[in-house]
Amino acid sequence: MPGVTIADIERAAERAADAEIVQRTSTERSRSLSERCGAEVVLKMEHLQRTGSFKTRGAYNAVSRLVDGRSTEDGETDGAAEPPVERVVAASAGNHAQGVAIAAREAGIDATIVMPESAPGTKIEATRGYGAEVVLHGSAFPAAMSHARTLADDPAVRFIHAFDDPDIVAGQGTLGLEILEQVPDADTVIAPIGGGGLIGGIATAVKARNPDVRVVGVQTEGASTVAASLEKGEPVSLAEPDTIADGIATGGVSELTLGLIREHVDEVVEVSDDDVAAAILLLLERAKQMVEGAGAVSVAALLSDALDVEGETVVPVLCGGNIDITSLQEVLTHALVDRRQLAEVTVRIDEGPGKMGEISTVIGAERANIRTVRHERSRPDLPVGDADLVFEVETNGPAHTERVLAALRSEGFDVRHTTAEEESVR
Repeated sequence: MPGVTIADIERAAERAADAEIVQRTSTERSRSLSERCGAEVVLKMEHLQRTGSFKTRGAYNAVSRLVDGRSTEDGETDGAAEPPVERVVAASAGNHAQGVAIAAREAGIDATIVMPESAPGTKIEATRGYGAEVVLHGSAFPAAMSHARTLADDPAVRFIHAFDDPDIVAGQGTLGLEILEQVPDADTVIAPIGGGGLIGGIATAVKARNPDVRVVGVQTEGASTVAASLEKGEPVSLAEPDTIADGIATGGVSELTLGLIREHVDEVVEVSDDDVAAAILLLLERAKQMVEGAGAVSVAALLSDALDVEGETVVPVLCGGNIDITSLQEVLTHALVDRRQLAEVTVRIDEGPGKMGEISTVIGAERANIRTVRHERSRPDLPVGDADLVFEVETNGPAHTERVLAALRSEGFDVRHTTAEEESVR
């Protein structure tokens, strides 16, 4: 298996410089994260990349190399005897899909992308919008990957792997070059790990330019494979990764990327989906940036205390911003419940007119907002003639919730409050 060198990454950067579809994304200091972590936190805003993800970098490099015949350093071609590429095939949960689609369109060739049926609708439609044919197959990325390989059955059709491809990894590595150019005093760079192409490329570039910079990879608990892979000495896979960070739910790394991680990455940490949801919410509130789950895991690592970065200059990579509204609503609701800003308040009433209005008036007087309400009469513990009104109430936090509960009780209502912990096991 060929490796990836700093020279490969530098050549990828030169190709990208000649293309309008790969952008140099900005960095921005986060005051709130810096204060929380006791460090200088500088966000790498890769979610503002065209297509909303770093994947454009690797896809453009790989497609360009295919169309050019994978030119070697001396100007000869590796694929001179092969027919010209007419179509590329890829498998993706969404971001690689868009990168390959736009790169293929730029190169004037066709693209077929296989995506899992669970892929976010926004990513599916965006991929189609870039001109690719989208095939939905399987419940998770591994099944989509297996099917995609069967479609590359013609010499003029080439399969572009999302991470197990040196050209893909070299393209992603251009992000590492940018980080060091923009934040030359960086002490730690934090990036997510799905298949390992991003962290492998970044780490290769960073360590070649400055070996003293610490490179940290992050996985979610429900999609964690690197720790087991490093321990076993070979890639360990998951058939059904379970995480809200769908962009890194690849189910495993490859021999190529595991080797790069082993050689260049200093530390790999895990975060929970709760940590990711909290990071998405904080980035929205404080940094005014909307990122997807995979794009937030580097910040989740900072918030979870999994890393000691006190006194350092830290660069978390916000690698993607392609989150659909339905997923965003679910994530934010979960984060609000976890922060006790969304409370379920159950009020036992006797059936009679005007009760809902009375309770709503009390809640409104405490400046809380009722999101939903349901009327339950069929619970087995309900006496005849009684009912439960279950309110989903938005508050400013635990203290505000307690004021709402106290106000209802002072008016004589029988009130029960379901806590975040209780909701998590229901």
